Amino acid sequence: MLNYNPLHCLPSAEDLPDSDDEPVDNQLQHLIPGLLEAILAWLWTNRMDWFFGVDMGIYYDPELPPIVPGGFLSLGVERVFDENLRLSYVLWEEKVMPIMALEVVSHRRRGEYTSKKKLYAEMEILYYVVYNPQCRRKPPLEVYRFVNGEYVLQPGNLVWLSEIGLAIGYERGTYQGIMRDWLYWYDKQGVRYLTPEERAIAAEQRATTAEQRTQRLAEELRKLGIDQDSLS
Repeated sequence: MLNYNPLHCLPSAEDLPDSDDEPVDNQLQHLIPGLLEAILAWLWTNRMDWFFGVDMGIYYDPELPPIVPGGFLSLGVERVFDENLRLSYVLWEEKVMPIMALEVVSHRRRGEYTSKKKLYAEMEILYYVVYNPQCRRKPPLEVYRFVNGEYVLQPGNLVWLSEIGLAIGYERGTYQGIMRDWLYWYDKQGVRYLTPEERAIAAEQRATTAEQRTQRLAEELRKLGIDQDSLS
């Protein structure tokens, strides 16, 4: 009998395209998942057991093309393989199903409510998040949880994802100089985690405030005839 590893007979990530090569319809389809990834990169900077893919193919069957969410999150996987990073997400190599898939709906539907939703359910991805900023008759954010073989819509704008340890929701804010509603991560109390831009601004403001306090102290000491350098 031949002794072989069946994984050796399957294509690797290096052999497969990294996406479906179909351009996004709208800039938001890239910016929104990119913002969620950027916040996680700061929030989980010391964790190396997660991966957030943006417009990257998930290969679930070696004989079928990949499904390409706007974004997806996997837990319990290597965050970084090597300096070349991932080319695609290949389930028979990763051995971990993404815990969340995100779709940002544009003017042209891509099966977000039909074929993609059905396939994510067949893959048993725990959370399916649909953000449709063009919705007028229903909330723009829909978060579904996979329960007993089907997706069940979770109520509210802010939805706690217990297995991830974060909530997801939307509110008005500024990202890359653009003021609009964005998707954000929140803690269990509903406090929003800051974006990288907001953290940079807050750090700059703290530094400015500290410098101003130092200058005021030096001025007060001078009024008292005290040389600040003599105190050091």
